[in-house]
Amino acid sequence: MKHLIKTLAIIFVLSLMSCGGGDEKKDKKQVKIGGTKTETTKKATPSSDEVPASKRITLDNKGVGTIKNLELSPTIDQGMVDRGAALFKTNCTACHKISKRFIGPSPTGIMERRSPEWIMNMILDPSLMAEQDQCAKDMLVEFNGAAMANQNMTEPQARDILEYFRTLK
Repeated sequence: MKHLIKTLAIIFVLSLMSCGGGDEKKDKKQVKIGGTKTETTKKATPSSDEVPASKRITLDNKGVGTIKNLELSPTIDQGMVDRGAALFKTNCTACHKISKRFIGPSPTGIMERRSPEWIMNMILDPSLMAEQDQCAKDMLVEFNGAAMANQNMTEPQARDILEYFRTLK
């Protein structure tokens, strides 16, 4: 029931945001993130050679937050994957689908586009990332101002989800 209400609220907000428009060259949006408003600007018609933020490769960007360095084992820890998959299913599937874009991007292939630190920081504090990290700001624009909800994950939980993401190719 909780997820149904969240999903309906998100769909309602997105439908409101899709109304309107205009022929201006740039579209400015004010998006409330946490307690502050962030203004984002996007081109009304992006150029055909511009790579969307969700597809951009930024492996050298560690993001903003508590995770500064994270070494991954060459082998996958199946216990972490199982816990991460369960956490993802419970907390994330209202906005993220494995095989397609939805309210948020698909996590499939995320490890080839983002650093482990960036992913962990995004899971742990999406508001801070959307305020201070350029890639996260660009994703906010790409996904029509639909900010990622803070699920109040612990570092071990975020690490389990990251391990699960390692299996999504």
